[in-house]
Amino acid sequence: MTQIMSFDFRALRSAIAGPVFAPDDAGYDHARSIWNGAIDRRPAVIAQCLSPEDVAAALAFARDHDLEVAVRGGAHAYSGTAVCDGGAMINLGVMNSVVVDPAAGSAQVGGGATMANMDAATQAYGLAVPGGIISDTGVGGLTLGGGMGWLTRIAGLSIDNLVSAQVVLADSRIVRASDSEYPDLFWALRGGGGNFGVVTEFEYRVHEVGPDVHLGLFFWPLTDGAAVLRLVREFIPTMPPRSGVLVCVGLSAPPEPFVPEHFHLVPGHALIVAGFGTAEEHAEMVAPIRRALSPLFECISPIPFTGLQSMLDAAEPWGIYGYEKALDLDDFSDEVIAVLTGQAGKKTSPLSFIPVFTLDGAFTAVGEGDTAFGGARTAHYVCNIAAAAPDAEVLAADTAWVRSTWEALRPFAANPGGYVNFMTDGGEDRVRASYGPTKYAKLADIKTRYDPENVFHRNANIKPG
Repeated sequence: MTQIMSFDFRALRSAIAGPVFAPDDAGYDHARSIWNGAIDRRPAVIAQCLSPEDVAAALAFARDHDLEVAVRGGAHAYSGTAVCDGGAMINLGVMNSVVVDPAAGSAQVGGGATMANMDAATQAYGLAVPGGIISDTGVGGLTLGGGMGWLTRIAGLSIDNLVSAQVVLADSRIVRASDSEYPDLFWALRGGGGNFGVVTEFEYRVHEVGPDVHLGLFFWPLTDGAAVLRLVREFIPTMPPRSGVLVCVGLSAPPEPFVPEHFHLVPGHALIVAGFGTAEEHAEMVAPIRRALSPLFECISPIPFTGLQSMLDAAEPWGIYGYEKALDLDDFSDEVIAVLTGQAGKKTSPLSFIPVFTLDGAFTAVGEGDTAFGGARTAHYVCNIAAAAPDAEVLAADTAWVRSTWEALRPFAANPGGYVNFMTDGGEDRVRASYGPTKYAKLADIKTRYDPENVFHRNANIKPG
């Protein structure tokens, strides 16, 4: 700490318009806070940037003082890469403006915006950008790794809807990347994570969604696990294009008004089906579920799109202790179902569960090499084993549960590296496995061009070639 306190931050304070926080400054602890309460790191300095020029100056300061760089957008990642010990945190949190142009069908979104910021602005026009399922997720980290959620079947991943990105490079140059400008960088940004620069603005295509959509939530007991997952296996391929789905294995029923009180926190399995057409179309879509297997309870109701986007927020509250691992699965085979149902009841925290994302529909219309996304573009599932606990002791128990479940599923994994946004402790082997040798080699070459010193390495890191 003596070394940290000895830095002279006057040059940085004079170089940027935003505030600069040293460890003994008021506001320092708030500025360094991140979603995962299990991670407590103390940067030497935090630059609260207001513009790409501020980011460029902060990077120059970090270079001059040989400081490790961490970039904080929404700070929701389990990995805690947004904060470092003894380095420089570039905090984009107030760069969260969203400007929607309905006539052009686009939205300009600041690098520090959250899904809630983006959804509120776009829904004012009945529009949406494909994104995640937790509203305080930052759009930056979500997008750079891929970005999957309720709209994946309709419009693909977040990266599939990215038109351009304003990027501050490791040498402090500010560039705009698109299909026509810096196309190699633009390709790498779409799935290559935060390896290539600090994105201060995203330009997305928008889609007509909402303001109201249709929700169907079905909840079964743990004892019905095998029957539930076999039903899911049969049901998902029958879903119409304008729909979305999330499978929740081992979910404890939330203490919400739509859940009968005697089922609060009861562990089980849930299927959440969203419809983006008419109420009649949604009712027809979910009818086979209700006929095939009676749930403990269900909720079928219209819901604002912003409500759909935030309905799982309570499962991941700010400050919770978290850990996760993930892998790709081609199908719910009988062997996979046996592992999932066998592991579902072994968690300790009621907030821990296994969300399973379906990647199909519009997701498969994008070519394998068109983006840097780490995973196949064929229809498959992303199985995320997520521990969320109130304290370190419970987290330790459920971290062991995550790891044992992941190991049991590995023999059936289509991509053992898994989705880079769900890597808490990836390591080089897993990152390489996620992208595959050809795509990783291309990313490494691009990394060499734009970040040869590996300044941006606090991520699912791609080393310069």
